[in-house]
Amino acid sequence: MRKKLIAANWKMHKTPEQAQSFVSALLPHLWEHTRDEIVLCPPFLAIPAVIEATKDSPIGVGGQDMFWEKEGAYTGAISAPMLRAVGCSHVIIGHSERRQYFGETDDTVNRKLRAALAAGLKPIVCVGEVLAEREAGVTEDVLRRQCSIAFREISGGEAIPMVVAYEPVWAIGTGKTATPELAAEAHRTIRAVAAEAFGEGVATQLRILYGGSVKPDNATLLMSQQEIDGALVGGASLDAKSFAAIVKW
Repeated sequence: MRKKLIAANWKMHKTPEQAQSFVSALLPHLWEHTRDEIVLCPPFLAIPAVIEATKDSPIGVGGQDMFWEKEGAYTGAISAPMLRAVGCSHVIIGHSERRQYFGETDDTVNRKLRAALAAGLKPIVCVGEVLAEREAGVTEDVLRRQCSIAFREISGGEAIPMVVAYEPVWAIGTGKTATPELAAEAHRTIRAVAAEAFGEGVATQLRILYGGSVKPDNATLLMSQQEIDGALVGGASLDAKSFAAIVKW
């Protein structure tokens, strides 16, 4: 059995003080929760506050992005060793908003993924199709391309900590959700590409999350699917009670 991972992506929300208040409201709901792995991904400036607030709890903390170099003249960038130094265990890579607004490509996702693994972070690699690609019937082709490039030059042993998040871009922030059947089909495609890249053993262990308007009222239906190993939660993760309800699906 793959242990499910529920990750909160706060995007550009919450000051350090607001982040601390969120954790204070969340922890009473989750102290005894051991069934799933839980990770909060706040904005960079709030990471130290969240790490301090979650100390001695079962909750991990991750970054929302990173650069592939360890250090250098890259104004505004944050490296994997920097995230590790402040206590992060995870990092999101290749989110559709990074691709849409900040020029992320399949190649830069690969460079970031290799750097994250080398630094000892657990990367959550995001892949998924836009609405036009879904309507054109090329979802499988898109997922195969994104995953094949992302997985380049990574060995099976190196890939073990990795997580993949399938996020149909047309469902992010729109209120639309892929049906469990559509999501499971996409997850099977991703797992097949992982098997080609890393071998069946690693692919069987690979956790594949669903991300795309996950809410308390659809979490149980999604999480009960055999191929869905957790969720990458956006807007619904900004409220402590809402996120706790998703975790407790």
